[in-house]
Amino acid sequence: MDLLFVQSDPAAVPIPIDWDAVESWLGLRLPADYKALATDHGPLLIGDWLWLHTPCAKPGRFDYGEWLKESHKLGRARSKDAPPHTPPPFHPKRGGLLAWGETRSASYLFWDTAASADPDQWPVVVMDSDAVNNGLNPWHNYNMPVSEFIAAAVGTGVPLPSNQQLGPLPPTARRTSYLVDAGPWTPPPSARRTATPKKTRLTALKQGTGLATLQLLVAPPATPYLGDGSWDQLFDELGTRLPTDYIELMDTYGAGCWSEWLNFVTPLRTNDHGFVHHAKETLDGYDDLRAEYPEFQPLAVWPEPGGFLPFANTVEGDVLGWLTQGSPDEWPLIVYPRHAKQGPPLPDPLVDTLLAWLRGRLDTAGFPSQDDEAVDPLERVRFEPGNDESP
Repeated sequence: MDLLFVQSDPAAVPIPIDWDAVESWLGLRLPADYKALATDHGPLLIGDWLWLHTPCAKPGRFDYGEWLKESHKLGRARSKDAPPHTPPPFHPKRGGLLAWGETRSASYLFWDTAASADPDQWPVVVMDSDAVNNGLNPWHNYNMPVSEFIAAAVGTGVPLPSNQQLGPLPPTARRTSYLVDAGPWTPPPSARRTATPKKTRLTALKQGTGLATLQLLVAPPATPYLGDGSWDQLFDELGTRLPTDYIELMDTYGAGCWSEWLNFVTPLRTNDHGFVHHAKETLDGYDDLRAEYPEFQPLAVWPEPGGFLPFANTVEGDVLGWLTQGSPDEWPLIVYPRHAKQGPPLPDPLVDTLLAWLRGRLDTAGFPSQDDEAVDPLERVRFEPGNDESP
């Protein structure tokens, strides 16, 4: 593909991309013009305003798969705040929008994969954040593929739903600054596909308790990711055992993210980034706030008697943990919410609390309702296993 703009960073070497692996992981073929740009140039900042993201990775800064998930989650969440208040479907839902870029004004660029069986005919769709902020419908379909869209943004500019315009952009392109030394992206291992009939999963979404029910609802990964240490090592470092139901849940599912919201940190890492590191990091921040605003941070913190000991967090910064009262199997769960007042301990044990949330029955700050009628309930109830790059 010939670029219609100047490549101003000739020193940036292409990043190898295994397109067969990427497309197999996505379950989709990608447009040829996008693959040509990605293969020849890697991630680009076009006209100092528009980022074209490609399959690559840089530890701690960017992961293509994580960026896709985050873009789809944000696009869906933000579009609820503006007309028509009904978000479109997003990948991996069949025919869902698939992200490929974003702008400096926090707008996201997608393909409409439902428009054609030929990916080269997928039109570009924008979600314009400025339109959301102004109460306008943020979505617009440009009815042109990505190469034509970029050429239009550079050549004449393109209209945005906020009544502003993207471009005309300067005819320049350079490697995204924080990805100059990025490397190849390896798709994560897929969760083990479940052979459980849909009817059985729907039943598990409505009734049943405990780990056996959770496994009927969400298939565990073939190899749960816990880190390179052992439970005994962790217990020695903490000076206490942990609740049995937590250990059983982690031994079954490992670290990872539930329904693109709740992250269980990797517990058994031995590189100073395991359970204890994350707990101390969270509690140091809590302790600082408690010293200044004790009325909003009323909990004791571990290892104080009965102190709060965190083990999971949400993408919005809410924290799930225990109050370390009595023996570990007696510790009640509690949520430290980021945007609400501190609530009481939760009444149920960990797995049943997780089931209640997945079913849309958990009424506590920090855990959004899961009863969105626009989304297939079995598609929103998911678990993404962790790996070496996980928290």
